[in-house]
Amino acid sequence: MSMKLSPPTRVSDPAISGAAQSHAAPRRPSPLLRSLWRKRFYLLLVVLPTLIAGIYFYGFAAGQYVSEARYLVRGRQDSRGASSLTEMMGAAGFKQVSEESLSVRDYLQSHDALHALKEGIDIVGLYRRPEADLLGRLWFADPPDEILKMYHGMMNTVVNDSTSGITTLRARAFRPEDAQRIAEEQLRLAELFVNHLSARSREESLRSARDELERAEQRVLASQAAITEWRLREQSVDPTGNAQIGMEGLGALEGALTGARAELQEKSSFMRPDNPQIVTIRNRIASLQREIAEQRRRMTHDGALPGQLATYERLALEREFANKQLASATLSLETARLDAQRQQIFLARVVEPNLADYPLYPRAAVTLLSIFIVLSVLYGIGWMMLAGIREHAF
Repeated sequence: MSMKLSPPTRVSDPAISGAAQSHAAPRRPSPLLRSLWRKRFYLLLVVLPTLIAGIYFYGFAAGQYVSEARYLVRGRQDSRGASSLTEMMGAAGFKQVSEESLSVRDYLQSHDALHALKEGIDIVGLYRRPEADLLGRLWFADPPDEILKMYHGMMNTVVNDSTSGITTLRARAFRPEDAQRIAEEQLRLAELFVNHLSARSREESLRSARDELERAEQRVLASQAAITEWRLREQSVDPTGNAQIGMEGLGALEGALTGARAELQEKSSFMRPDNPQIVTIRNRIASLQREIAEQRRRMTHDGALPGQLATYERLALEREFANKQLASATLSLETARLDAQRQQIFLARVVEPNLADYPLYPRAAVTLLSIFIVLSVLYGIGWMMLAGIREHAF
């Protein structure tokens, strides 16, 4: 029995060579897949979050309308109290923002203003409208004050312009009428706060003037009582007048003494010393001298009259100062009353809250570009740090 031998296989056989090549060299991926694989971390950490944010902003985010209002806080200011630096800044176009304007801004950003806003309008309900998206709306139906203040501060801005002194208030909401209502309510609260500041300023001015007048009246009464007590104690109504009368009497006596001495000298020139007229004149001179000495002794006895004069003049000077203080305090009170009749601080509306026609927020393009740039920068920093670590490791 004979066997047939199969023909020998050759390496050049197409079927065998194809199978061998398929097992030896697998198919390689396309260049696009290789490029995406090399950039997988960049795509995952930068492109994917930006894409998700874009889907949210353009597909789900609700529009937010903005209502803008502007106001100016004015008050009576004394230009004489302005410093030269303030005048130079004003000439250069810079206007100093008043303390009242900054106070109003801080009040609108405070818990007190938020509580007053909650009492005036349903601020929580306005921030939880049905058309609001899940991420942009206020998440809590009864939020804590801190959460509500944080969200309200994100949806509202109050900015002072140092050049014009005008304050710009912007309120955001998911409906244009809601934004306008929030801005209007905040303006109303700002006006109430300014009126309160003005009332307190007027009350403080009047209270200070009344206190000064009361102190002046008490000083006048005390000085008058001191003079009355002195008069009763010294049994003298006006020691200054008494001293004036005494000085006038002493002057008259000294004048008579001078005249008598002149007459004696004149008659002694042609009369004998024992002449009765000469004796009479000498007796009159001696009497005048004794009277003058007695008058001087009474005026300066134990220093009583000079001491009385010093005490009385001090009391009279105190009464004069008290009367001047009383007159000045009365004038200050009248001035304060005139100032209190008009409002010292007031809020002037420059621009009323508008009703928006188009939602300005969220600014999708700007936000997406910012997200992409920030993530790219962070990715670049991380890649450089990782490359440095690998380089030092090997």
